[in-house]
Amino acid sequence: MKCAEAGNMSNRHFSHLLSGVWLLWLWQAVSVVGTGSKLWEVPTGRFTSNLSESLQWEPRCQHQRLQDSVRITADIPPRLDGTWVSTRCEVRPGPEFLTRSYTFHPSRHFQALQHYYTDSGCEDPAYSLIIRGRIRLRQASWITRGGTEAEHHLSKVGIVVHSLAAKQRLTSRLPPTCVGLRLGGAVPGKLYELYNTRAGRGCLAALGFSMMEMSLVRVETQHHNHGGKVQELFLGDIHTDWTQRTQYRPTGYQQPLQNAMHHIHPCSVCALVYRSSEQRPPVLPHRPAAPLALDGRWVSQRCETRPTVLFLTRDFTFAPDQHAWEGLYRHYSDPACSQPTFSLRASGHYAQGNPSVKLSGASEFVFKVTQVSVTAMDEPTAKLLNSTRRGKCGQAGGWEVGVEQDLTPTDGCTVLGIKLPHKEYELFKTELDHRKHPLLFVGERPTDGSSPDRPTKRPTSFQAPMMLCSGGGTQPSRLGFNSRQVQLATSGTVRLAQLALLVFGSALCSWLCVY
Repeated sequence: MKCAEAGNMSNRHFSHLLSGVWLLWLWQAVSVVGTGSKLWEVPTGRFTSNLSESLQWEPRCQHQRLQDSVRITADIPPRLDGTWVSTRCEVRPGPEFLTRSYTFHPSRHFQALQHYYTDSGCEDPAYSLIIRGRIRLRQASWITRGGTEAEHHLSKVGIVVHSLAAKQRLTSRLPPTCVGLRLGGAVPGKLYELYNTRAGRGCLAALGFSMMEMSLVRVETQHHNHGGKVQELFLGDIHTDWTQRTQYRPTGYQQPLQNAMHHIHPCSVCALVYRSSEQRPPVLPHRPAAPLALDGRWVSQRCETRPTVLFLTRDFTFAPDQHAWEGLYRHYSDPACSQPTFSLRASGHYAQGNPSVKLSGASEFVFKVTQVSVTAMDEPTAKLLNSTRRGKCGQAGGWEVGVEQDLTPTDGCTVLGIKLPHKEYELFKTELDHRKHPLLFVGERPTDGSSPDRPTKRPTSFQAPMMLCSGGGTQPSRLGFNSRQVQLATSGTVRLAQLALLVFGSALCSWLCVY
């Protein structure tokens, strides 16, 4: 590889690296180039993760989650053929409420149905989009380990409006020529073309529409010991800033779609979405709001992926009678959460506010973090933390692998982006899953790594739901973790990545220029 070519590749991904590539990835990049491997080649092997191993961090929940002896595999490149559907009413930043049904053909053509609603229960359809195009899988993602990069090309996008009220709302957003006539004269239930290969994208931009989610793809298969399987399609995340979403190239994932032939049973929503069309959007059955009862311990259901390349598990403990919380946020360098890099423990108090006016069934919260401790889980992390100035991040020079350090005496850690005390404005919601087990939804973190430190930055969408591990009477006692941690850990990873680039950037450049 010529130096100029390496420089172009480096510049193309530098902004992504600054957004949170973990230190281990930097070492791996140097190693890959140094051995002459093709960095952008799609691996042909199978990645396999045993869930019983990846969930050892939550021993008290193993009997609940592992009762079916689930094993997870992920093929790289992924197999997309088939129809993939939403399993619940999805919430995107804004907020937007939708269900999705995506069909991929062996010819690489796809047809996507997106049904949009006026309510968070997806009971009142507003309009539907039918999207046709082609997708081409490219190389394994160097930014998001375990994912595959892809290119998509749209051929047509059509819209069907389902009510007069929805037509009026769209009229204020779309230019009148977007449907080939004045939108005010559009007939509900009739298909109108918004885009084709000969027309511009002005109408799509006005809707905030983008299929950039197809830029990052991952398929996982859950194998159950009774012989059944569940297949899930992970597509790229949607930027939390509306103005950025049409240009944003994903580094994390949305909540997955499930294969219509291999999904969790029972799943009434899956069947409704699968049988839908642009003229017949699914109307989801009414679900009474579950009472928000935080008491107990809540844990991640899987290894989670966040924008800026974070693989993590969350473990929260709440004591409502004391308005106290504590939490543990574990970072890993791989999508199976088997290679730990560091863990972050935080605690403090919280106050519940009013019901959300934007998201029915959700409640507003304010969290205050008063104490944080960090444990380096590998040597590179410990070395980075030991390079910080005295009084800026725990005991200078005292970081050791596996030894927890309290950051309270130094009011946080500048390298990790932690400042104590700290306040954040949150959004919580609870639901029951198909087995009637409680799920906790915590507000989605800003894609740019910033903090929701004022009411105007309160989340309008959610992270992956957490399951109730144990409830009632559980006191925070160096056990769990809470929502505030997500931001601490996210910004911490960004800061560590920046420091890693500063320390090792020149060495990486020399490797790239040589090869």
